[in-house]
Amino acid sequence: MSQIKEFNDYRQKMNDRIMAQDNKVLKRFFSLDHQTYSDGALDVKTKELLGLVASMVLRCDDCIKYHLGTCYELGVTTDEVFEVFSVANLVGGSICIPHTRRAVEYWDELSASE
Repeated sequence: MSQIKEFNDYRQKMNDRIMAQDNKVLKRFFSLDHQTYSDGALDVKTKELLGLVASMVLRCDDCIKYHLGTCYELGVTTDEVFEVFSVANLVGGSICIPHTRRAVEYWDELSASE
């Protein structure tokens, strides 16, 4: 199974489980997250690129995969993604390098799925 399918299947399964619990606070948080990445003063693409930078600096591989997948769906180019990686590594330091490796591997798999 590709890492893309594995990630998306697991994410969906667990999100469904979390939502099934009907916890008001968690539902509101998920809604806030969704609303944050909607068009506003900044467009969706810009917000996803910002989310990707933040995820890399915070070193969250799941978040990185999520934002890479969304960026891919939005038509972000490989050159744009690598500029994001550059900003993240500059801001986050060398601790971001392992996450960049995994991000490149995931991006390459997304790009190969065309």
